[in-house]
Amino acid sequence: MKKSIIISAIALCFSVVSVNAKNITENQSTFITQTTVKVNPFCVSIAKGDIETVKKLINLGEDVNKKSNGMTPAMYAAKFNRTEILKLLISKGAKLKVKSDKGMTAKKYAKQSNAKEALIIIEEALS
Repeated sequence: MKKSIIISAIALCFSVVSVNAKNITENQSTFITQTTVKVNPFCVSIAKGDIETVKKLINLGEDVNKKSNGMTPAMYAAKFNRTEILKLLISKGAKLKVKSDKGMTAKKYAKQSNAKEALIIIEEALS
């Protein structure tokens, strides 16, 4: 008798749960997040290798040591192996021992990017 009461109680609980169960359909919106990294035009020109624009911007007063996205212009020149631009930046007073937000110098960016010519120029400038 006790078994039949317990089994009946369990069956009743399952039936109540299944009767009260609801299908929930909600509108789920998908959110797309986009992170944009803002690099100033001076450093973009360096990365592209546009030496004429770089010269013009320097003549207009662009700071050769101002960081953009955590890196100095010399770091961009080293990373993309822009040797002529790197020489120009050094001649205009670019600091090569400054560290990026990631803790790397222009020399480390040149090594990481396998920019051998830029690495030679940096090592000569540092010695």
